[in-house]
Amino acid sequence: VNGIEIYSMKIDSKVTSRFAHNVITSRAVNRGNVHKEVFFDVELPKTAFITNFSMTIDGVTYPGTIKEKEVAKKQYEKAVSKGQTAGLVKASGRKTEKFTVSVNIEAASKVTFELTYEELLKRQFGKYEMFIKVKPKQLVKDFEIEVNIFEPQGISDLEAEGTFITNDLQNTIKKTFSEKKGHISFKPTLDQQRTCENCSQSILDGDFTVRYDVKRTAPDNLQIVNGYFVHFFAPTNLPELPKSVVFVIDISISMSGREIEQTREALLKILDDIKEDDFFNFILFGSKVHTWKETLIKATPENLDEARKFVRGINTEGMTNLYGGVMRGIDMLNAAHEENLVPKRSASIIIMLTDGKPNVGISNTEDIQAHVKKAIEGKYPLYNLGFGYGVDYTFLEKMALENKGLARRIYPDSDAALQLQGFYDEVSNPMLTDVELNYPENEISDLTKNSFKHFYDGSEIVVAGRFIDNNQNHLTVDVRGEGANDALSYTTQQDAEQTAKAFEEQDYIFGEYIERLWAYLTIEQLLEKRIAATGEEKENLTAEALDLSLKYKFVTPLTSMVVTKPEDNNNQDGIADKPIEGIDIFTILLYLRNQLSYLYNARPTWYTSVDGDPHFIISVPQKEDAICFNINENPGAVLNLINDPVTGITINGELIGDKKANSAAKIQNTYFGKLGIANKHLGLKLTVTPEKITILNGNEKTGFTWLDSVTLQQEGLTLIINRKKNLVLKMGHGASFVIVLHQVWKKHPLHQDFLGLYTLESDKLSEQTHGLLGQFFHPIDFTILEIHPGSDPKKPDATMIVKNNELTVTRGWQKDYRADPVHGVDVPCWFVHNNGAGLIDGVHTDYIVSSLF
Repeated sequence: VNGIEIYSMKIDSKVTSRFAHNVITSRAVNRGNVHKEVFFDVELPKTAFITNFSMTIDGVTYPGTIKEKEVAKKQYEKAVSKGQTAGLVKASGRKTEKFTVSVNIEAASKVTFELTYEELLKRQFGKYEMFIKVKPKQLVKDFEIEVNIFEPQGISDLEAEGTFITNDLQNTIKKTFSEKKGHISFKPTLDQQRTCENCSQSILDGDFTVRYDVKRTAPDNLQIVNGYFVHFFAPTNLPELPKSVVFVIDISISMSGREIEQTREALLKILDDIKEDDFFNFILFGSKVHTWKETLIKATPENLDEARKFVRGINTEGMTNLYGGVMRGIDMLNAAHEENLVPKRSASIIIMLTDGKPNVGISNTEDIQAHVKKAIEGKYPLYNLGFGYGVDYTFLEKMALENKGLARRIYPDSDAALQLQGFYDEVSNPMLTDVELNYPENEISDLTKNSFKHFYDGSEIVVAGRFIDNNQNHLTVDVRGEGANDALSYTTQQDAEQTAKAFEEQDYIFGEYIERLWAYLTIEQLLEKRIAATGEEKENLTAEALDLSLKYKFVTPLTSMVVTKPEDNNNQDGIADKPIEGIDIFTILLYLRNQLSYLYNARPTWYTSVDGDPHFIISVPQKEDAICFNINENPGAVLNLINDPVTGITINGELIGDKKANSAAKIQNTYFGKLGIANKHLGLKLTVTPEKITILNGNEKTGFTWLDSVTLQQEGLTLIINRKKNLVLKMGHGASFVIVLHQVWKKHPLHQDFLGLYTLESDKLSEQTHGLLGQFFHPIDFTILEIHPGSDPKKPDATMIVKNNELTVTRGWQKDYRADPVHGVDVPCWFVHNNGAGLIDGVHTDYIVSSLF
């Protein structure tokens, strides 16, 4: 492709005791007669930590080194200031993160990329799953995936499949397993990789998945190696606990359409899976809170039929009283237990689904967290499902983790109903509650999490730790839990010699694997605790996780991998960096070089504005860049632009369209034709149209036209009209605003005059300022990744990471009309599609108001 041939790619995976060590090696050669840029681009599981990377060019190896994030960031910024490109790890879809690095190599030169990553495989639905993304983007002469698995307990079954595997390719997957060893290989020939005979397009594009399980003669397995241990707990053949489930569902207006349809679809399928011994109820929250039944109801066939009718009738209404909904669910479970409506030996859970932010009742998220934690008191896990990109996912995740649950993002795709049902399937079969694995305190240090609210069928609990005495080779564990019929209580033990016997096959061992498994699990859990922590506790958790990340050379959200690579005889720093939802993300900007020159010479004064079509442009000074988006509504719609309850300033704008609609256009161009500006503290109201400016001060009404040149100063108001150009307005001691008049030829067949609004000194408004424009007066950060050609050759597309969302954006230009109302000055910005979805809080319809005042 483009003169670059990948002649070899190998993915070599070793799995020992569920811990996977994966090495991706890619070899390429420049077949052209000039130097070329070679990209190494792979997708990794989100749960994986990169541990090593190197490039070898013409026999010289350039290794990557793990550094603390801020140290790496400074090196990166230095590189970017010189216009250099870099490598990165970034969020990329539901299950993966992407690692990308590039290097220029001379004609006929070769380069070898080698990337290593590690992860602890999780058990779900009775299987461990290893996921490998396959996408070489061209035919590869020597392509191979090889997986070797070693499990001391023995392997009970092993399977492999690929989303791209055709019937012709099925025989290329070789699979064998016996006793403790399993082996899988996939090595298609060049012809087998082709999508059609004699064509050059590769069929290798999709997911390659390996699943297996181990033999279980006991409920758990202990392994001890070199002063560290790991304890796997997954009992089988337990009677299933009855469960009590409260579904708390957001029915606010933003859930209208496909989202509420998918929610109904998922709930109907879930009702088919609820067992007769279970108890359940539905709580719906919009502006008000509604319940299906006043108490938990047993899942009899009659009650399930009635529930299906209720679910089919769920419709949207109002705003988002999240606090009221979740508190009603907690109260219902508390009452059910206090009144003995549900069996004492049962598992209770709350599953909440929302697509927006709380804005009715208690809306402060910290207050909600505190009330919810106090009400639950550790009695039930809370699972929060965030639907779409408008949710405050960090808040949902913190609240879930504080209450022994977890948060999950539900992606607004065609399979959203299956995502909801899939999550329910994970937690629908509790086997034990209040599980504790207790180890001798005087023998063990640095223990990972060892108490768990629920154990679900098909999953596995993993605990690791290290011995105070490295020479100790024996361990006894007390296991406790509550089952459906009685308490689970037993003691298990293991010694190092038994583990050593199991690991005589040294070919399957990679370094101190149990020590690395312990470090991986410890870092993962420290980062999870850090999400809900504050103050000194958060600082201590951060420091501990950082120390372990550096010691074991893991690329985590606290570290980055710096890759120094040669290009044009200059050293060039690239960074591999791992993001995580809910934690501050530092990734790498990849700008096209021909765009950088403008950004470093951009105007010195930054502003936020509403103007033209697209309507909104948001400056981000620290990025020396801007974001723009449009709101596609019909003429006559009134949008809330700015609302500050502290200073009392509100600005609303009414849309106008062209004189006659273009029937061929799917979306009509609209502009702001009327602005309503009010300060309730001063009793002032201004109405601005392209024809006149009207000031209402109490009962006094004053009017001006755009033909006037006026400077007006009265109590609390400064107004300057620059004839036929703009209006400068300042209310009280707050922000200043510039309203620009756009005039067109009066006989123009389509267009008519409209207005633009620019904010100055927006920092003088309060922190509570909101609105379509006002919400961006608070600091906002974003990262641009993967710039690539779009549908318009002059406007490249890219991926934007903003507010923990991943959006596809387009590079474009917007006019700044402050200095030149006629022609304007072109300003570059990243255009966010779909009415600013994922960028604005909530959805755009939340900002539609009934009138200018």
